[in-house]
Amino acid sequence: MSEFSELRQQAGLSVAEAAQHLGYTERQCYRFEAGEGEPRKAAMAVLRLLVPAKPVEKKPSFTFIDLFAGIGGFRRAFEPLGGKCVFTSEWDRWSQATYKANYDCTDHDVAGDITKIEAKDIPEHDVLLAGFPCQPFSLAGVSKKNSLGRAHGFQCEMQGTLFFDIARIIQHHRPKAFLLENVKNLRSHDKGNTFDVIMKTLMEDLGYNVQTRIVDARHWVPQHRERIFIVGFREDSGFNFDDLEIPDAGPTLDSILHTEDGSEAHDERSLLPNGKVDPRYTLSSHLWTYLQNYAEKHRAAGNGFGFGLVGSEDIARTLSARYHKDGSEILIRQKRKNPRRLTPRECARLMGFEKRGGEPFKIVVSDTQAYRQFGNAVVAPVVEAVAKLMLPHILAKSKASKKTRKQEDKEELLSVA
Repeated sequence: MSEFSELRQQAGLSVAEAAQHLGYTERQCYRFEAGEGEPRKAAMAVLRLLVPAKPVEKKPSFTFIDLFAGIGGFRRAFEPLGGKCVFTSEWDRWSQATYKANYDCTDHDVAGDITKIEAKDIPEHDVLLAGFPCQPFSLAGVSKKNSLGRAHGFQCEMQGTLFFDIARIIQHHRPKAFLLENVKNLRSHDKGNTFDVIMKTLMEDLGYNVQTRIVDARHWVPQHRERIFIVGFREDSGFNFDDLEIPDAGPTLDSILHTEDGSEAHDERSLLPNGKVDPRYTLSSHLWTYLQNYAEKHRAAGNGFGFGLVGSEDIARTLSARYHKDGSEILIRQKRKNPRRLTPRECARLMGFEKRGGEPFKIVVSDTQAYRQFGNAVVAPVVEAVAKLMLPHILAKSKASKKTRKQEDKEELLSVA
């Protein structure tokens, strides 16, 4: 290919358009195209000016990896702060589809099962992010596994040991910081032994400065959702979880529910053309009667089980991954009708993945999968608040930043000797 042809194509010009711009005939330009002669230097200079400048890629302030990524709640918080995601791992194919629809994955694909990925095959990074599977540690998960006679916590071969995949990656890469998230019950599981093992691994075995805090998402979204966040820094950076800024008053459900007055952009999944919520989200009389009888049965027995009926001025219970089954934990009152489930769009807002009237989060899976994904997700605004608290400590110059990995390994060997 001649230089003329290459520049013409980069400028996005046809041969006829190039001829017009440069003052040549089309026949002459076809000769230049074939490499038979060259235009004047001035003409080539003009052609170069017509080539659009390549956008300067802004250097990221820091890099991070997104493990057990789900639908990207961590990435949604850290990327706007100047971070660049260099590796993503999520084993569920439906969550992968949602993740790819909402985030740029052109420079790396979404990897699958993290247990099958060698730490050395993961790029270097400044921050490790992981909402590692909580089912083995959650109250609901422990109850279910006990009833089935199955092990839970670190004895659960399916999910309980996944924390150690995080540990081996931290051990290999020694990132400047990490942020982990799990259910509140992680602290008390197995009389505190599970949490003790996690903290010992992070602090004593890996040598990180670690702080934890249980945060209720109700200050950011209209949902009572307590989760434990574990922050670790390789060096003593001065990070203090007590400095987390928590809003005084949180929003109510009115901020996330469909207006139903036609003012919202039409959402074919959830709304009718007139703006009303699709009737398919309203409970059938059979299901509503069952839920009321079930609640009354447990109320008579002194148990706390039952549905959660709420209105626009309330806050909701915790959205769970099982919400698709009957929606019982969060039911919205309706005038002269049975209550209804939240729509997937409302769940996206309840988890802070979008705001009403803002850019919509892309939901590319079935309602069942969407409910599971949002129920398993982190609340994005909560992670954003933690990320902002971590940011100055992530960006601070490392005291050992000039040391190479070989030097660190050498020092470690000498200390052992």
